[in-house]
Amino acid sequence: MSARQYRLLDRVLGEINKAINVLYAAPKASQPLPGTAPDAPVLEDAERREASRLMRVNHAGEVAAQALYRGQALVAREPATRALMERSAQEEFDHLAWCAERIDALGGHTSRLNPLWYGGSFVIGALAGLRGDRFSLGFITETEHQVEQHLDSHLERLPVADQRSREVLDRMRHDEIRHGRNASASGGQPLPLPIRLAMRLTSRFMTHGSYWI
Repeated sequence: MSARQYRLLDRVLGEINKAINVLYAAPKASQPLPGTAPDAPVLEDAERREASRLMRVNHAGEVAAQALYRGQALVAREPATRALMERSAQEEFDHLAWCAERIDALGGHTSRLNPLWYGGSFVIGALAGLRGDRFSLGFITETEHQVEQHLDSHLERLPVADQRSREVLDRMRHDEIRHGRNASASGGQPLPLPIRLAMRLTSRFMTHGSYWI
């Protein structure tokens, strides 16, 4: 087996290890949970359940984000593109850990469908990457734009008393906007309307599934 094949095998095994860490290990953030607001003991049971479900959806989104970035990085053609994907994935890992921490504090659980979200998103990311780096970067730009809109809706739906979750989502929103801008500035091309619509439909399927399961 050639050295090149060994490197590819090593990368594939590395991706399997990363998937296991995302799905089954307790995530450790490199930065503390954003904000200073205390947990709100005044949340009613219904408010706590709603906040937990919303944060579960956001956690599932971060699971999908890890897979998208890893799939795109695996097939990226330019080292600079791969480095941008991997750097963004590391920042998104903090989001994953923050959401998990909030879900635990709210007495909820992460989505039992996360392995499905990860596997499907990894394939989508790799397929986007195989279309070329400019398409792949454009895919990130559009994804982050849709995530921004999604977070805006969750900020409106969160119980008013749950300021800590709100502070987490505010920070995530700021980071997602930056990731989208970075991808666009790195040469991302606008995506055709049918692809953007398909992305929205896929996101809605994942959102509704994660909210309940």
